[in-house]
Amino acid sequence: MKDNVCPVIKSKNVTARALVESAVSQIKIGNKKKMNLVWIEASGCSGNIISLLDGCAPNVGYFLEDLVDFKYNNSIMKAQGEQAQEQLLATLDTEFILIVDGAIATKDNGIYNVVANYKGKAITGMEEVKRTAIKAKYILAVGTCASYGGISAAKPNPTGCISVFDYLKKEINREAIRVPGCPAHPDWIMGTLAHLILFGDMELDEDRRPIIFYGVTIHDMCPRRAYFEKRIFAKSVGEKGCMFKLGCRGPVTRTDCPTRKWNDYVNWPVGDNTPCIGCAQKGFPDAMEPFINF
Repeated sequence: MKDNVCPVIKSKNVTARALVESAVSQIKIGNKKKMNLVWIEASGCSGNIISLLDGCAPNVGYFLEDLVDFKYNNSIMKAQGEQAQEQLLATLDTEFILIVDGAIATKDNGIYNVVANYKGKAITGMEEVKRTAIKAKYILAVGTCASYGGISAAKPNPTGCISVFDYLKKEINREAIRVPGCPAHPDWIMGTLAHLILFGDMELDEDRRPIIFYGVTIHDMCPRRAYFEKRIFAKSVGEKGCMFKLGCRGPVTRTDCPTRKWNDYVNWPVGDNTPCIGCAQKGFPDAMEPFINF
């Protein structure tokens, strides 16, 4: 039987898996080398690391054991306290990729986000990110807080949070790759890392997001798009029809959620009869409120 499945939909389960498996095979035969990975959690909720742990294409254990050497993460590394900090400091003299998760608290020299204590000194997220980013080969701002400020920088923003992207641009004149989402899909994270290891620099859009994951809007691929074209709009949550008039932010939000879906590719917000709230878009949450119009 001829395969008539749309190639975008068909690829939803294999994009990250194919990239990771290809990178791992190249590492095993010596054409590529396993990269060290440093993941710093700044001002955020740890949602992105939890999202990564839920990855299934590939399983995160395979990803961590065969693609990267996970040298540092505030939440899941075995070492703690000063031992963890020494492991991070030792990694700075190697070739590594840096992921920053969460916004950067800048008020009062960043004291509202202390990520470590070392030899009697409190180390702020602001300080840790700066000294690590200076030496990183690639930098990923993972999640909407890191990419744009997100919830951490929402009004009234008492800690002066700004995006990792803006902080690094100002402090050391380095740009990061944005991987937004609240949280970011594990495929977006793992696929981006695998692409960097395989091919180096990747194709990014004007906002420095990977085009392979952020190349279309949710509205472009939404299964309710036909309702929009026919001007059939839902009047309340749960009704059939396009949810644009209920406040759906799909027309302005660039991700592949409609085809990739979440939770082992089972479902996503619109599939569960709720509008997209634009969690991966610049301005979330302030510019996206109210999330539902009645």
